[in-house]
Amino acid sequence: MRFLELLGAVVSRFGWRCHAYCLMPNHFHLVVETPEANISAGMQWLNGRYAQWFNIRYGFSGHLFQGRFYGDLVESAYHLLELVRYITLNPVRAGLCRDASGWRWSSYRAMVGEAKSTALLTVAWLQAQFGRDLARARQTFRAFVQDAPVRPRPP
Repeated sequence: MRFLELLGAVVSRFGWRCHAYCLMPNHFHLVVETPEANISAGMQWLNGRYAQWFNIRYGFSGHLFQGRFYGDLVESAYHLLELVRYITLNPVRAGLCRDASGWRWSSYRAMVGEAKSTALLTVAWLQAQFGRDLARARQTFRAFVQDAPVRPRPP
């Protein structure tokens, strides 16, 4: 919950649009649109603040995340949609849940109307890619995610 609070703060502070997120046990995925060239500053702020909180809370010190974040420039709507589907299914592929709805720590449930969307998440653009009618868009997005081939990691 603290990570999501900080993510909301960084989205607001740096003027980002967060189209999707998925928090995993040892890493996280974000699909963010950055109107200004401030991804590095925002990620430094997010990772630094979360690491400080985590270290104080659990009595650790030092870096929490290994290495610099990885960013990929998304240059088409197709790429964006596939990226959102990929990160949405990350916990399913990792064997942490049976389907995307079963993972509480991603934006998927808000996208399909199973959970309330928060201020940190920009859902309108992504939903609009699946239809003008909100109910239909949610249903089509759900089918888009469910239709992806999912191969869980081998045991």
